[in-house]
Amino acid sequence: MTIRKGEQWGQPGPLPADGVVVHSDIEARAVITEARRASRDIPTLGLLGGDLARTCGSMGVLDRLHRDEAQTLPVDLCEVLVDGALHFFVAHLVARRSWLRGPIVMAMNAQYRGDWNVAPKSHPNDGKIEVFTADPSLGDRWKALPRLKTGTHLPHPDISLERTSGIQVDLAPGTKVWLDGESVGPAKTMSIRVVPDALTVVV
Repeated sequence: MTIRKGEQWGQPGPLPADGVVVHSDIEARAVITEARRASRDIPTLGLLGGDLARTCGSMGVLDRLHRDEAQTLPVDLCEVLVDGALHFFVAHLVARRSWLRGPIVMAMNAQYRGDWNVAPKSHPNDGKIEVFTADPSLGDRWKALPRLKTGTHLPHPDISLERTSGIQVDLAPGTKVWLDGESVGPAKTMSIRVVPDALTVVV
C-alpha cells in the first residue's frame, strides 16, 4: 500500500537470502528488466548507491543490509513506453536534446538526480511521479543550476510541474531519453505510468 501522510514507511528487517545488492540505479534497472522479461518476481534489492538509494536514506554500508537494523521499504516502479518499447526506471527519466537549448522533461520517482535536488517534495512510495517540463532561456538555465542543488528552482515561469500516476508526452524531433542515467536513444513519444509497491528495497 502506498504511503499516507503521518504513516510509518517500511519496517526493520535485513536483506533476504535471495536479495540482490545493487550499487547504482542502472544496476537496479538491469535486475528489474531481467526479471520482468523472464516473467519472474523482482527480487528484493539492497541499495548501496544511486539516486533512489540516497532518497531512501541508504548509508552505503554492505554489512548493514544484513543486520536487523536495516530498513525494508516498499517502493514504486515506473514503466515507460518509449516509441512503443517497454522500459523501466527506478529513480528518474530525462528527455532532452541538450541541457543548453530546447525543451527538457524530467520524471522523478526519486528526489535526486546526481547533485541536483530536483524533486524535494517527492516520495518513492506515494504512487506518483513528479514530471517537470522546462524550456527556459539560456541565461535562466545557468541561473537555475545552483538552485537545483538546493531544491529552490521552483516556482519558475518556464518550469511546469505535474504530480501524476501516468502521463503521455510527445517529444520534439531529436529528443533523446535517459532512464536512471542510461541512454535508450531518441524518441518521439513516451507513455509513463507508476506501478505502486512493485519493489521492495533494503537500506
